[in-house]
Amino acid sequence: MFERIGKFVDAVPEFDRFAGVDELVAAMREIARQHRGLAEMRRIGTSRDGEPLWSLTVHGGEEQVLVVGGVHPNEPIGGASALHLARTLVEGEDLRAEWGCTWHIVACIDPDGTRLNEPWFEPPLTMAKYGRSFYRPATDEQVEWSFPFTYKKTAFDRVMPETDALRKLIDETRPMMLCSLHNGEYGGVFYYLSSTSPRLNEQLTSLPGRFDLPLHTGEGEAPFIEKLAPAVFRAFTAEQEYDYLDGLGIDPTERAGGESSYTYARRYGTAYLATEVPYWANADADDHTPLDVSYADLLSERAELTSETSRVLTTAFDTVRSELRTRSPHLRAMECFLPFLRTSAEADRVRARAEDNRRPAVVAERFMVTATTHSTRVRFAGMLLSALNAEIARGNDAEVLRLEHDRLTEVFDRWAAEADADVPPTPIPIRKLVGVQCGAILAAVADQLAR
Repeated sequence: MFERIGKFVDAVPEFDRFAGVDELVAAMREIARQHRGLAEMRRIGTSRDGEPLWSLTVHGGEEQVLVVGGVHPNEPIGGASALHLARTLVEGEDLRAEWGCTWHIVACIDPDGTRLNEPWFEPPLTMAKYGRSFYRPATDEQVEWSFPFTYKKTAFDRVMPETDALRKLIDETRPMMLCSLHNGEYGGVFYYLSSTSPRLNEQLTSLPGRFDLPLHTGEGEAPFIEKLAPAVFRAFTAEQEYDYLDGLGIDPTERAGGESSYTYARRYGTAYLATEVPYWANADADDHTPLDVSYADLLSERAELTSETSRVLTTAFDTVRSELRTRSPHLRAMECFLPFLRTSAEADRVRARAEDNRRPAVVAERFMVTATTHSTRVRFAGMLLSALNAEIARGNDAEVLRLEHDRLTEVFDRWAAEADADVPPTPIPIRKLVGVQCGAILAAVADQLAR
């Protein structure tokens, strides 16, 4: 099996843009039409805005594999990967026979949110264009993080229709493996796994190199996340995040969301893979050259930069709050993420005081401080502008709203220009990212079958 994966990823075609919701649904429907008896398209639910939710089943054996794209609607690479995987499976009888699995492929589990991001799917992909049309739901509206959750002093049961559809699909299929497709902005490739093996680690860490992409070998997305191998991390739970914040003296009950699909699927013994790929690669993500500053210094620097971002955006939001009449998705997201910025800054301050972080920092860590700062600024300033645009478009002509919109536009343009200057955004060809995601899926499934 493992020998075939390299040939498979090398055969990924070129993509000229990210596919939107309608294109993904039409393409999956055509696959089912052309391969009746082998593949079938079925509706698994309905979104909050009334969009059908679809899953494509490719029959091939007793073991079940579930692949989900669009779990965060600002991450469209998973849709392209899901579509390519589906086409490869229906066209490759020998591949289906060798893997011996039935595949359930959801190309887009959050069509409502994905449609809000579609304006930046067409090239060229610049930071300014990306930020101006960027949308990431509030945590309690993210399919990936809105499964039921009860732990210590917190409880979450506001399960969305999209999450409920995915939950029922997991209950029905009880998959051997759940593959969740994600992507970020800058840096290198990394993975989350429920468990791994030396063979799988080698497969996953070598895949990006086939496409001249770096690995992300610095710290994980949070310091409590266990590193299993370079760029390979153990999937984490909401309970771990709760205990981490509690240990820092930060109120964990402010965490708005629920549990993840990974934790929910564990009840069936399901193995888990999440593949994270960037839009813009940077070799610094995998550079461990020591610097003449400590990691604590970098954490303190990021804390101050995040606090500055929080102050600017919170001030803008508070200035117009009384004039806002429309609870748009962007507005709900900002109500969630502004407290998140304050919590993130405080967490970095606490960590900067820890003795073990006074060690020399490396280039990869400095890069992540720079990259996360720019990402935070452009993402959230762009979403706040979208919330103001929605208000103005509905006829709200309050002077304070127009003035704040103009002021925030100047701030956004400056931050986007600074991001372009510090970390030049040269987009990675989509085929490379699809190759990594699909290759990782096949490697993880093959490893699971071999156990």
